[in-house]
Amino acid sequence: MRYSLIALICTALWNAGAGAQPLPQRPPDTLVPEQYLSAVNADNSITWRLWAPAAKAVDVVTGATPDRYVAHPMTKDERGIWRFTSAPLTPSLYEYFFNVDGFRSIDTGNPLPKPQRQVNTSLILVPGSLLDTRQVPHGEIHTLTWRSEVLKRERQLAVWVPPGAADAKDPLPVLYFYHGFGDTALSAVTQGRIPQIMDNLLAEGKIVPMLVVIPDTETDISDAIPETFAPASRRETFYPRNAQAADRELTQEIMPRIAQRYRVRSEAGGQALAGLSQGGYQALVSGMRHLDRFAWLGIFSGVTTETVPDFRVTAQLKKPAAINRQLRLFALAAGDEDIITGRDMTGLQALLEQQKIRHEWHSYAGLGHEMDVWRPAYIAFVQQLFKPSDTSDAR
Repeated sequence: MRYSLIALICTALWNAGAGAQPLPQRPPDTLVPEQYLSAVNADNSITWRLWAPAAKAVDVVTGATPDRYVAHPMTKDERGIWRFTSAPLTPSLYEYFFNVDGFRSIDTGNPLPKPQRQVNTSLILVPGSLLDTRQVPHGEIHTLTWRSEVLKRERQLAVWVPPGAADAKDPLPVLYFYHGFGDTALSAVTQGRIPQIMDNLLAEGKIVPMLVVIPDTETDISDAIPETFAPASRRETFYPRNAQAADRELTQEIMPRIAQRYRVRSEAGGQALAGLSQGGYQALVSGMRHLDRFAWLGIFSGVTTETVPDFRVTAQLKKPAAINRQLRLFALAAGDEDIITGRDMTGLQALLEQQKIRHEWHSYAGLGHEMDVWRPAYIAFVQQLFKPSDTSDAR
């Protein structure tokens, strides 16, 4: 009797939730999935689709940042499928999301979400560029996991290893590359398309074989967890704290681990450092703090000491002769309509000019804070690294 009473109470509590809305509908079994999935067409246009019969309004929103967003209203057919078809597009990897009655949604029918800490964007590839997976010799992506004594947590990074690395006669040079804020380390692999770019450039003979090491820019130490900072306070507190921790991780753990795991060059001429956005700040901080360890430095749309001071970087930038002796390439790149780090980059570029520090400056017309800047900048950068004529000078 007692157990029957408990069962009745549990049933009553369960039924108390009967006021919840119905569970989402499923597409009917008679509907072929490709009819409601987004796809690239033969003419390089994209048809975005979403099955949402109860929705009142749906837009597909393209663009990388709020200042670049473009909303495209979709139309619904009698089956509840919303659609919008673009004009033919330039080959590239595009990001987008759906606005469904005011709710931001990824494309649940697309297997390629943007690798973010909070996923709210999808990606779709229009083929015909270096971003494609071509029939060429392919490198490998290795995942290394370890217990970080510096950060007191488990850490992971990715390494692109060129084809034929196991049989290489000479030690390989290394590029360390940091991703941007809000993304995970997989963003450089999935959205940055580093494996495809490196495979294709190597097959074309435009780069030398190298390792590309992709750490997680976010250290997640207790006082520098990104989600605990409002956007307005990141530059004041979060960026400098995280950069110091990431710098210790790079020099004390990552670089020694790579040297232990792979046969690599250890002199500055065989080591490069680059990054985008927040990762650009990391490259600037670590590159200037450890100038003797790198001969190649790339800052793409980076946060800089223009808005996030670092006294060691500032002190180093007052030594133009030392920087000019050490760096064979100091590359800066930014979109000329970047409202997020544009001031950082133009400020750094002006300082380098004033100090007579040799550098390359690439301004991408009509672009903002986006991958359409960073992928071309990366492609240009890696083609200049570690060329045979430069490898004889071991610093």
